[in-house]
Amino acid sequence: MFLRWMVRKDKQGVDFGIWNQIKLHQLICPIDVHVARVAKRFQLLDRKQTDWQAAEELTSYLKKLDPKDPAKYDFALFGLGVIEKY
Repeated sequence: MFLRWMVRKDKQGVDFGIWNQIKLHQLICPIDVHVARVAKRFQLLDRKQTDWQAAEELTSYLKKLDPKDPAKYDFALFGLGVIEKY
């Protein structure tokens, strides 16, 4: 999550974008129980455990949607899991 904040830049001020040594496409989507639950429900993730391999699997799928910035979807997935209890 920290890398996402430091590498990505947005207009809302959530992501600072002050590190440019790491490219957006290199980021791994942060995963927790909420993100994993939504990802499984949308069939973006097959892995049962919520671990590093699950984060890599999810990121691999998200790269099909946006190869340049796959981690940008983490907040939407998290929001669906926490706020909407999806």
